[in-house]
Amino acid sequence: MRNRTLKNLLAPSLLTLAMFAGATQAAAPLRPPQGYFAPIEKVKTGDSSEGCDAMPTPYTGSLQFRSKYEGSDKARSTLNVQSEKAFRDSTADITKIERGTSKRVMQFMRDGRPEQLECTLTWLTAWAKADALMSKDFNHTGKSMRKWALGSMASSYIRLKFSDSHPLANHQQESQMIEAWFSKMADQVVSDWDNLPLEKTNNHSYWAAWSVMATSVATNRRDLFDWAVKEYKVGANQVDAQGFLPNELKRQQRALAYHNYALPPLAMIASFAQVNGVDLRQENNGALKRLGDQVLAGIKDPDIFEKKNGKEQDMTDLKIDSKFAWLEPFCTLYTCAPDVLQQKHKMQPFKTFRLGGDLTKVYDPANEKGNKGS
Repeated sequence: MRNRTLKNLLAPSLLTLAMFAGATQAAAPLRPPQGYFAPIEKVKTGDSSEGCDAMPTPYTGSLQFRSKYEGSDKARSTLNVQSEKAFRDSTADITKIERGTSKRVMQFMRDGRPEQLECTLTWLTAWAKADALMSKDFNHTGKSMRKWALGSMASSYIRLKFSDSHPLANHQQESQMIEAWFSKMADQVVSDWDNLPLEKTNNHSYWAAWSVMATSVATNRRDLFDWAVKEYKVGANQVDAQGFLPNELKRQQRALAYHNYALPPLAMIASFAQVNGVDLRQENNGALKRLGDQVLAGIKDPDIFEKKNGKEQDMTDLKIDSKFAWLEPFCTLYTCAPDVLQQKHKMQPFKTFRLGGDLTKVYDPANEKGNKGS
């Protein structure tokens, strides 16, 4: 009787503890993979040989841009040189803040010069104050630029926010302003790309989801995290049994290149989800692994893709090492074959501004070496 009474007394307490533990776990702050917590490598003092470049003018205009594939058929695979130049010219300031943020953050994390941090925060704060990139007047190319820019800036910023060196500790006001801008832009990206019909859901949607995932961690917004996971699942469930993406196969001679281009955002989302307790590796029977393996097979033998869609593949983009930056998160999510790891090591370090800089330093720091372009 006494034991039964004791059990009755304990039961509510244990239930309360379990509920409290569950609530605590659910409320855990979002975080990036461990490599983002790296401290500044070496703090240098004295004058820097590189000052702060002239800040790109905050872009507050209409996001109506010409497509580099203007005039192409529905495959959107034939480059229009004139419209590409017009696109590059009109988006130059946006690209400059993307590249500049990534470059400065990487330099700062390497040598800790305060002027590099000041430069980065000055640029981002000015664009935040101007409410840049928030125009509701946009076309497909314009909303694409918005999500690319957000992903680039937010994923670079994460390195500053989470570094064990706490470089933002004395910059609370700028941080709040920048994060509020990122948060607002992410809401617009969600609006831009949410619930598209499957026939219109392709690599652009995955890149949008990556920008929202990076922002969710930068701003600790679980709703943005959940949306990115939702979009990842849509993408993963587009991968067929052989590892092909039907909407990227439509890109004719660029099908393999676009399959490869779909991998960086998907691999990064899965990596960020995993460290926050959501394991996406087995979604659609290991779709991400299947896609990665098929792309790697296509690199070795492009005829695989030619047989699939009837077009000889354009390998130009696939000769650029940074295009394979997805291998860094991918080979932490799955066990990569020895030959893949060997090839990965030959191409390292992987630096790409759209994913926030040097991914080798984040995922495989033992092999971070050299000084290839960013």
